[in-house]
Amino acid sequence: MSASVDIRELLDSWPYDPEHTVRAVQGTDGRRILQVRTPVGIEQYEMEGRPDGQRPHQRESVLDYYMERLVRARAEGEGGSFVLDEEECAELFNEGTLYYFRYLHLFALKDWQRTVRDTDRNLQLFDFVNRHAAREEDRQNMEKWRPYILRMNAIARAMLQLEAQNHAAALDVLREAIRKIEVLPELDEDTFKFERYRSLAALRELAEELEKNRPLSETERLERKLRQAVAAQDFERAAQLRDKIRELKKREEH
Repeated sequence: MSASVDIRELLDSWPYDPEHTVRAVQGTDGRRILQVRTPVGIEQYEMEGRPDGQRPHQRESVLDYYMERLVRARAEGEGGSFVLDEEECAELFNEGTLYYFRYLHLFALKDWQRTVRDTDRNLQLFDFVNRHAAREEDRQNMEKWRPYILRMNAIARAMLQLEAQNHAAALDVLREAIRKIEVLPELDEDTFKFERYRSLAALRELAEELEKNRPLSETERLERKLRQAVAAQDFERAAQLRDKIRELKKREEH
């Protein structure tokens, strides 16, 4: 039996704190890596490519491998008979789980760009399995999580828009995700029902918060002051505000 490496010193250098369990650091070769402190150890993920750094089937990912197989099948006129069997779907699902763990930690770091990348990638995986899995249960095994991943993807994209001060675009992202989840085909599956309910509630709450706190246009600010003046029965002030609002709206029309 070969000697094991004791990582006690490494663990002691990063004490477990349940409030701060994720960090992005530089590896010995200069690449950025993601590390997660658990109560009893440390997990490590690659920032780019497959999270575990492996190259299954000599490809970057299992998904890439099977998508290449589909392309070859179509080139040979056999695309219509391309299917994924139970073992192949399990291989894809297990790989998707690796990306799921990574985007959860990226989300915690507020690395919105990479969260979008990984959730987009898993949505592509879901679509691929949904179209080509031979068994219905393999398709549903992916689809029951679609509301959740749509939610995570939308929140990350909305945060990117907010960072760019594009409040209207952030709201559009959230509303579109809500629409997509609302029209998903019904699944008689408890996880799907729970994730759809939870995701819709979270997205609606965030959209409501953004709507409430979004920057007002000049016209909207004047209209708010107008309502306040009317409520205070300051009719002279209200008349002045109405005139300013009319002028602004005329300029906006031209």
